[in-house]
Amino acid sequence: MFTTIKNAFKIKDIRMKLLFTFFMLLVIRLGSAIPVPGMNVSVFQDWFKELSENNAFGFMDRFTGGSFENMSILALNITPYITSSIIIQLLTIAIPKFEEWQRDGEDGRKKLAALTRYITVVLALIESVAMAIGFYRSGFLVEKSPLYVVEIVAALTAGSAFLMWIGERITDNGVGNGISIVLTINIISRMPSDLSSLFTQFVTGKSIAKGVVSAIIIVAIIVAMVVLVVLLNGAERRIPVQYAKKIQGRRTYGGNHSEIPLKVNTAGVMPIIFAMSLFQFPIIISQLVGYKGTGAWSEILKYLNQSYWCEPANLKYSIGLVVYVLLLIFFAYFYTSITFNPLEIADNMKKQGGFIPGIRPGKPTSDYLTNILNYIIFIGAIGLTIIGVLPIFFNGVFGANVSFGGTSLIIVVSVILETVKQIESQMLVRNYKGFLDD
Repeated sequence: MFTTIKNAFKIKDIRMKLLFTFFMLLVIRLGSAIPVPGMNVSVFQDWFKELSENNAFGFMDRFTGGSFENMSILALNITPYITSSIIIQLLTIAIPKFEEWQRDGEDGRKKLAALTRYITVVLALIESVAMAIGFYRSGFLVEKSPLYVVEIVAALTAGSAFLMWIGERITDNGVGNGISIVLTINIISRMPSDLSSLFTQFVTGKSIAKGVVSAIIIVAIIVAMVVLVVLLNGAERRIPVQYAKKIQGRRTYGGNHSEIPLKVNTAGVMPIIFAMSLFQFPIIISQLVGYKGTGAWSEILKYLNQSYWCEPANLKYSIGLVVYVLLLIFFAYFYTSITFNPLEIADNMKKQGGFIPGIRPGKPTSDYLTNILNYIIFIGAIGLTIIGVLPIFFNGVFGANVSFGGTSLIIVVSVILETVKQIESQMLVRNYKGFLDD
């Protein structure tokens, strides 16, 4: 990977794209340090630290790179854009017009992208209004003035829209998918503080022998999880496809071989995001409205809060973990079903004269692909569950609360691998001489 980046800097065009991407990421980190006008940041951070002990806002803070904890102008970050993208993907199935746009090529994708932007701004506005009203009631403002509420709404909404714009500019003028890179840099920015807290908790103050053993175990677990993520991200089942020969005049067409790559982790990190969002949403809303009850709802929130899972003293709350695992498996199948259509693949193969050896074209091919897909999705879901549950287990048993859990590692590793592949492909295009070169 480092060799690829080093060679990329030797090519002016790619070097300029890399520098542009780096500059945009620098702007994001600077923006994460600018506080929202009208906010009493110190009071908010004290309140946030109390909630962090129960991991109520940990999911949001790790995706914003600490911007939410600092209550900067980028506090909402790209979470509204992610939500908007998910909504559009789901509506593409339910609304025929959106499905038609998706099939229309570049023009249709531009329409869906524009709609995604509009929904992003609307969601950011709704979230910022709710947060500003909550801050007003909780006394987090410098002064209880409606003007400050308006300033907070404007700053948070504009910050989210600005970050969405930066992500699109990185996609157009930089390297990789801009939104994914923004999310990745946010997650990476939290890792040094997490490693420092782990070192302080398990190594500092211990004897030399215990400290060394603890450090080795921590490093081994992190390395093992990274390796597992890499294997899960790259694993695929390749279905051979044979195309029939066609003779037209004196020429023969077709007869070549191809493959359909089916990724084991077809849904990527989306099942974890879906499941965790469902669990975190009631907790976040309850905290924002200032709920501090001790009734039945309080018990339900503990079942939903992952910081209570796997605790030896409160094993009953681990029922929430069981539900979480079931949701992971369900969303793995659900998301794959909306992104991969075996019937459409089978029809396209039939139109092009392709077939899977030993399988008849048409519906038998579709059924065969569905069976294979169901099998590998289950394997991918199990791997995804292991990656997602391991950090929760260590947090509950040993109190090792870190932000680079299963979700974060899958995002970081997959984005880095895809970005490196894109750089390599651009280098290959520029270095390829072709058959016209003497």
